[in-house]
Amino acid sequence: MVIQPNMSSKSIIDTWDSTKDVFKKHNMTISESPLEKVVDGDILDSLIKELNNIVGSSSATCVEGG
Repeated sequence: MVIQPNMSSKSIIDTWDSTKDVFKKHNMTISESPLEKVVDGDILDSLIKELNNIVGSSSATCVEGG
C-alpha cells in the first residue's frame, strides 16, 4: 500500500507508527481529515514522498486494487 493524499494523518499513523515523527517534524496536528484538505498543495507532494520513503512504499510496491 502507498500513502496517498486522501488518507488522514490519524489513519497513516495507525497503520505506520514510524510516520509519527514526520508529522511532528512538520508541526502537523493529527486529525481524521484527508491530508489533501489540511496540507498546502505546495507541500503535499513532498510530504507524501517523505512518508512513503519512511514506510518503504512506492508505486512499484503497490498492486492494483490494494
